Amino acid sequence: MKLSVSGRAAATAVVAAVSLLVGGSMAGAAPAGPALAAAPDIPVANVKAHLTQLQSIATANGGNRAHGRPGYRASLDYMKGKLDAAGFTTRIQQFTASGRVGYNLIADWPGGDTGQVVMAGSHLDSVSSGPGINDNGSGSAAVLETALAVSRANLQPTKHLRFAWWGAEELGLVGSRYYVNSLSTGDRSRISGYLNFDMIGSPNPGYFVYDDDPAIEKTFQAYFTGLGVPTEIETEGDGRSDHAPFKSAGVPVGGLFTGASRAKTAAQVTKWGGTAGLAFDRCYHSSCDTTTNINDTALDRNSDAIAYAVWELSE
Repeated sequence: MKLSVSGRAAATAVVAAVSLLVGGSMAGAAPAGPALAAAPDIPVANVKAHLTQLQSIATANGGNRAHGRPGYRASLDYMKGKLDAAGFTTRIQQFTASGRVGYNLIADWPGGDTGQVVMAGSHLDSVSSGPGINDNGSGSAAVLETALAVSRANLQPTKHLRFAWWGAEELGLVGSRYYVNSLSTGDRSRISGYLNFDMIGSPNPGYFVYDDDPAIEKTFQAYFTGLGVPTEIETEGDGRSDHAPFKSAGVPVGGLFTGASRAKTAAQVTKWGGTAGLAFDRCYHSSCDTTTNINDTALDRNSDAIAYAVWELSE
């Protein structure tokens, strides 16, 4: 969903102010250079097309895309094929968890200062009880489409861009922790920010922003302010998704979330609409987490917010 001209201008003005106030909080912040073109609108139809593919993969592989199951590897191969065709340098990182082989997918966009790496990631695995389309096909598909938008724009940011899809998150953040632990101290220090996207299309959605790194948090807040959409600090999933290993290693982190099993309050309905007393995602970790379990407006807004943050933070 596009920002209106006035909304995008307002958001840009807020980010500019934030950069002056907290520019040092995101590691490796550099003096401002020539501004990149504005982030593109991410077509929600494209994001949903990826979700349809993930649903088809799950349906063909026992109804899930869980760690160590064929549906997970097929999901990873789908992502990798899209990224390879778009000009990314991809690699698959292999690990073992619960007696099964798991995989992370890492995709680097050529160019940019590799001493300042901006990462965006999401977990690609589902639980074994369902296809995991909101949790976390939604984040995975939106990150993929943002990466493809980088390619379409032939973006040449100041910082180096890296995208990642993690395995075995549902078993305790195994894939992302393996990745972080595999990095040297120097490589960790070169990651200037990690952005995490886990469940961004919940059917009864809230708009939650991680409050970990001030510069990243305020970048997301600026985007939603430009839309006129209020946000709240994310607490339900705090420490329970793939940003946690990065944060523990001293990497600045941030991200977005639309809610899981907690019930939406009446006050939140006043802010965002929806149904009070009903879970943000009543199909959380269930077989009904299918393509019908997605709120298109939330998916659209959050997908655009991802692109906005990637463009802004990689300048």
